[in-house]
Amino acid sequence: MAIEVILHVLNQDPIIAEIDELPQSNDQLIKVANPRYRDGRDLHFLDHGVTTVYWPVNQLTFIEIRPSEDEEQIIGFVRE
Repeated sequence: MAIEVILHVLNQDPIIAEIDELPQSNDQLIKVANPRYRDGRDLHFLDHGVTTVYWPVNQLTFIEIRPSEDEEQIIGFVRE
């Protein structure tokens, strides 16, 4: 199952993508699928039709993990 993440790349706008697994502490590259800007636009520096990219981890500031649809359905404590 793919994990949707937001990649914060040095000196660039954040990128949304899917990954198969979270990177380990010794990984140098991260494999991302369907990279795009947050507004859905294609990345201008990738060729048309590219769906998978290996990104150097040292170019990432941090990675946000987006909640899956299952997690979004969970309702926490609500005070009425």
